[in-house]
Amino acid sequence: MPDKFLFADEAGCFTFNRGQNVSKYFILCTVSMDDCSLASDLLDLRRMLAWDDKPLGEYFHASEDKQDIRDAVYETILKKPFNVQATIMEKSKAQPKVRETKERFYKTGWYFHFKYGAGKEIAKEDLALVTTACLGTRREQAAFKEAVDDVMRQTVKAAKWKTDFMPCAADPCLQVADYCAWAIMRKWERGDTRSYDMIKDRVTYEYDVWEKGTDHHY
Repeated sequence: MPDKFLFADEAGCFTFNRGQNVSKYFILCTVSMDDCSLASDLLDLRRMLAWDDKPLGEYFHASEDKQDIRDAVYETILKKPFNVQATIMEKSKAQPKVRETKERFYKTGWYFHFKYGAGKEIAKEDLALVTTACLGTRREQAAFKEAVDDVMRQTVKAAKWKTDFMPCAADPCLQVADYCAWAIMRKWERGDTRSYDMIKDRVTYEYDVWEKGTDHHY
């Protein structure tokens, strides 16, 4: 059995232009933990909220949940230890060759993320399982999974590691990653730190890949 768990999600879109409802940033986020007891806590919370007739979707999803639901989720997850890592990519600063395909852009971000951030959460003796929220079409999902696997092979020195891709609805710990990614995205996109302020003491890595870049390519 693994003794280190990383759950990964992203925020933002793969659209590379300036338009309405187009994100300025693409953010990769992982939460690292030594056990998955948070999953049970979130399931218990959902049952309690359902009993109280609160408006619930199919699963906890920060961008769609009502604020009182978000508050309850953050209060619940912050009772358990976990760390957060985030890689920030300002899309307009990405050179055309980097964003030639979604897969290329995605892999570039994960390389930076694991080499300098999330990879440091995994010790040489760890048995690490990295679970990533799947996105895109089936073809894209296969390419994204291979991208993460290749990045792990290049950057992670664990005793043993495995990757898994699944919908966010399938594992409550992925919903923790979703909530953290959403909080960080709100900070960077809108300057809204209400949710970020609740998790900021858990953030061990938050890096803007092209912070020093001055060229915008669209």
